Amino acid sequence: MTMNILITGGTGFIGSALQRALRSKGDSLIILSRQPGPVDDKNRYIRNLDQISDTERLDAIINLAGASLAGRRWSPAYKAEIIASRIDITGAVIALCARLEHPPSVLLSASAIGYYGPGNDEKMDETFRAGNGFSSNLCADWENEAIAAQALGVRVCLVRLGVVLDNDGGAMLEMARPFRFGIANWIGSGRQWLSWVHRADAVAAIEWLLHAPDMCGAVNVTAPAPVTSRGFCDAMKCRTRTLITLAMPAWVMRLLVGEMADELLISGQRVVPARLQAAGFAFRFPTIDDALDDIVN
Repeated sequence: MTMNILITGGTGFIGSALQRALRSKGDSLIILSRQPGPVDDKNRYIRNLDQISDTERLDAIINLAGASLAGRRWSPAYKAEIIASRIDITGAVIALCARLEHPPSVLLSASAIGYYGPGNDEKMDETFRAGNGFSSNLCADWENEAIAAQALGVRVCLVRLGVVLDNDGGAMLEMARPFRFGIANWIGSGRQWLSWVHRADAVAAIEWLLHAPDMCGAVNVTAPAPVTSRGFCDAMKCRTRTLITLAMPAWVMRLLVGEMADELLISGQRVVPARLQAAGFAFRFPTIDDALDDIVN
């Protein structure tokens, strides 16, 4: 059955791929974005949720909006922008659900594995506690804003995304840059975990959650096999021509990007998609070798 779906952040790295996937299934899309795209009978762009009337019939909302955590150094001003881009837009989505004569049946609201904070070797599933720090607190507040839709009879999934990889954007552009210059490297000790997911699997999981009525609450969208920073380096070395292998010292990363280095780069977490796997979702790219064979080659 085709759906009428609102996507916030629909022109971003994940949203653009999700658009293509949903349109291919015949779904009609309303896309909230500051970057309008082509309009046709299946695509409508808006700049403000007030452009949606109370009588609009939405089957689902996918909330992906948010300024990049790695967009630039975490100054107080940029932190405020990051928070507003998530909390304010999610609040506006809840207000939309409240005024619609027919609220959507499901809200898939993006979050991130930053919710868990830094970890060691312990596997973190959806039952794991929230961490401490800017990104952890941000994700917790973001999720608390979204979960309010449950009181309106909306099924809410909190989509905790890992580091999303593909060859035309996202984190992979920076992660692969040294290898393009013949330098194989990792950050700090190299023992910190990278919980990643191929963009194709992230999109497929979001599509799958739209049609999984028994799924609600937190859902980790990460590949089943996290990899250490050193392990990612080794996998990339097998697929690129490198001349030098060395570590990027933690102090250099702190000097370059400040507080962000400790929360996003030097530390890590070993997150697993326990709920997706238990429910039978099949990953197309379960290992980093599978993913890099597709992305690099």
